Amino acid sequence: MGVSTLTAQPALRPETLALDAGLIIDPATGAIQPNIAMSVNNVLVPGEGAFSADGVEDLTALPYLYARWTNPTVRALETRMAALEQTEDALATATGVAALAAIFLTFLKAGDHLVVSDVCYAGANELSRRILPDFGIEVTAVNLSCPEALRAALRPNTRLVHCETPCNPLLRLTDLRQIAGIAHAHGALMSVDSTLATPVSTRPHAFGADLVMHSLTKFINGHGDALGGIVTGRKALVAQMRARAGVYLGASISAMNAWLILRGIDTLFPRLRQINATAQTLAAFLETHPAVSRVIYPGLPSHPQYALAQAQMDHPGGMIAFQTADVQGMARQLAARLKVAHYAFSLGHQRSIVVLLDTAEMMASTYGLQDAPLEDYRRYAGDGIFRLSVGLEAAEDLMADLDQALRG
Repeated sequence: MGVSTLTAQPALRPETLALDAGLIIDPATGAIQPNIAMSVNNVLVPGEGAFSADGVEDLTALPYLYARWTNPTVRALETRMAALEQTEDALATATGVAALAAIFLTFLKAGDHLVVSDVCYAGANELSRRILPDFGIEVTAVNLSCPEALRAALRPNTRLVHCETPCNPLLRLTDLRQIAGIAHAHGALMSVDSTLATPVSTRPHAFGADLVMHSLTKFINGHGDALGGIVTGRKALVAQMRARAGVYLGASISAMNAWLILRGIDTLFPRLRQINATAQTLAAFLETHPAVSRVIYPGLPSHPQYALAQAQMDHPGGMIAFQTADVQGMARQLAARLKVAHYAFSLGHQRSIVVLLDTAEMMASTYGLQDAPLEDYRRYAGDGIFRLSVGLEAAEDLMADLDQALRG
């Protein structure tokens, strides 16, 4: 039976790779849809596999032995995502936070220094700034949309620069090529959280990133029913993470969740193209709405980094941020009135979701910004920002729903 891989068919376009990269037709049944390999253990031949003093040199070179190390369904997910990000390999994890932990706890040790974006996914910010210092890792949070801020933050022991673009929740962008150049000139690795962009919009490796991670829970799965994370990169770097984080941190993704996410990837390109088109329409609509004081969306000329978005993103994304007066009152109003969209946390699902991220609460719970960094945050968010994750509903229905919910 046929096997479709990136190596075998290098001319395949991304839309086809989302369906076929690493696809193996079942030799016994001819089934096209990937199977779910639920077995925790596999039979083995004694003596097979090369082991080093520190463990396994490359777990993917061994036969399948134990599901915490490698699993056929999980490996299919890793192959698919590596193809979409145009990299050599990938490591799938139980959640997006687990993917971050795999990066941080593989490439950083006591005495090393990490530079992280001062505004990014709360889990990344809190993991890096609250947990890593307990292990002797120094952490500096800076605005990575400003290359000079990175240069000023670098130290002789800086080993990793971690950024996110667009950043959650401000939708502020990072110039990946510039940041990669600065990091590499210093001898540091660069990792990128590309969850909001997805490979449909941006492929950070093409701009110099060493490692790209996603919360697969979001747009890539796209159905709001499975947790997962992934890190893609050069095979040597991924092998380091697999041997360390994949074996010892215990945050392996389940075969069922890997299968569900693979199902989501099958429709990734048509889903994201519809979501992007709807988001563009909604952003333009909200920008003229009397109840909305500001809209932040990379596809609008009013975005402060619109030129960078045009250069770095194939599509502006499915996330919109907007401000209103009396944000707490508006939050209660939206929660009570929305009929098509839903007032809820998370993002990247098939249904539209909106939630208020109150600035004072975000500063107290996560970011702790002061002075100029806080002023910059408030330039985007004011007293609070509504984060709208656009789904697959008709644009006309979403506009009507948001209009009736926003009006006093």
